Amino acid sequence: MLLARLRVAAVSRPSPSYARIELAGGDLAEFGVEGPFYDQRIKLLFPGSDGLPELSQDSWWSDFAALPEETRGSVRTYTVADTFGAGLDARLQVDFVIHPGAHGPGSDWALGASEGDELLAVLPRKGAAYGGIEFAPGGAKRVLLVGDETALPAITQILRAFPDGTDGTVFLEVPLAGDIVPLPEVAGVMVHWLPRDGRPVGDLAVAAVGEHLGFAAVEGEVEIDPDLWETPVHSSSGEPLESAAVDDRYAWIAGESSMVTRLRRHLVGELGMPRAQVAFMGYWREGVAMRG
Repeated sequence: MLLARLRVAAVSRPSPSYARIELAGGDLAEFGVEGPFYDQRIKLLFPGSDGLPELSQDSWWSDFAALPEETRGSVRTYTVADTFGAGLDARLQVDFVIHPGAHGPGSDWALGASEGDELLAVLPRKGAAYGGIEFAPGGAKRVLLVGDETALPAITQILRAFPDGTDGTVFLEVPLAGDIVPLPEVAGVMVHWLPRDGRPVGDLAVAAVGEHLGFAAVEGEVEIDPDLWETPVHSSSGEPLESAAVDDRYAWIAGESSMVTRLRRHLVGELGMPRAQVAFMGYWREGVAMRG
């Protein structure tokens, strides 16, 4: 694990719903993973009223938690959007979703960020175990990727290193038609953009995946698991894990918790897709300020 102090090197708005922040700093010379980044998660620590705290590499979380809550700032999880450069010239790009209405601490910080502003980041260190990558299709030859605006950076990275000889179908629900941006072109992969333009979060994605896989999307309320995080090696619900895939399918689904919960019900509950071949990840929940 690498606790890095980074500064803003550039700020841009690639589309209406995103703020793109390019981060730099000498600590990034030690940042990296073995293999592709895929959906690599990192943590960003935003300054509070007292600025950035002094935290130790080995006990940063307990150090942070011990600070007065009203002044210590905030921690949020993001996905690596891109990396470039090397050594002392390395750069880390993070794309922040700018949701309408009230913003969380991350989007608030991104909207006000300017060159030279600083934050702390908890990152994978080259050659050290870190975790935070869930995309693991194994030998699957048919891959389904489903995400909303919060999953766009992860899906972009996944497509950059998409397994050779694998067919893929991607459904991306975003707030506005203006958020449709170029993605890596991969042979055998079909991308479907689903701009909501004011419609309820998740409805378009669930309906489109239902049409693709042959199930009828259920309307109405569903019991939402706000902490839904299920992969072949972890179950937030405590359900037994399966050790092996039984066919050549794999599904990776991430985004708003209700969308992910609805799709899990259809894929696992209705279509019987084995747990060893799916990853369901609730990145956020509409109307709720997520922590950590």
